[in-house]
Amino acid sequence: MSTYWPWWAGAIGLALVTINHTLITDRSLGVSAAWDRVLHWRRERELERMDEEFADDQALVEALAAATAEHFGTGTGASTVPQEPYEKSQPLEANAESAASERPAATSLRPAPLVTQAALLISIFLGGFIAAVASGRFHLRYDMGPGFRHLVTADSTPMVAMLFVGGVLVGFGTRLAGGCSSGHGLSGCGRLRPVSLVATAVFFGTAVAVSFLLWKVI
Repeated sequence: MSTYWPWWAGAIGLALVTINHTLITDRSLGVSAAWDRVLHWRRERELERMDEEFADDQALVEALAAATAEHFGTGTGASTVPQEPYEKSQPLEANAESAASERPAATSLRPAPLVTQAALLISIFLGGFIAAVASGRFHLRYDMGPGFRHLVTADSTPMVAMLFVGGVLVGFGTRLAGGCSSGHGLSGCGRLRPVSLVATAVFFGTAVAVSFLLWKVI
């Protein structure tokens, strides 16, 4: 373990990555959501295209007004809704400004652009590749290493089956928890979100229990 960073250096590095990602993209760091969106990139591109059409609030208001006028007509019949005196009514601009100040910014409610998510996944791959090559430890491997072969199995067929089932369970747990270890452990816990604190406790608690079983019991 001496070849790895000390725990405090790793914590500082992860904190800097999370903070920089939030400052640059204005979004929380999360890998599972990025992976899901990139896999369904056609659907995401269509959603982004539809979202761009209604990004401008004024354009949306004008489109709704035009659709309303087209559907109901522009008759000059008297309105049955009682009207307030003109001097008591508030200007439309003031109402619009107050409503805009009360609701959150529209951009903060939208997911990160698809190209940003793809860049995140590519950067993770390239970063790991560069680090492995620079340290002189890069080589292709089709299993989990000698520790896995010693503790679990050295037979290739059961090994592949167990890795596949494990990957499926990780994906299921990620969807069930509403995020992965990076999303909850780094971003969520950094913002002191209760759901992320609970999810991270379950992640690490399960990992500690399984490690104890593998190394001490089995």
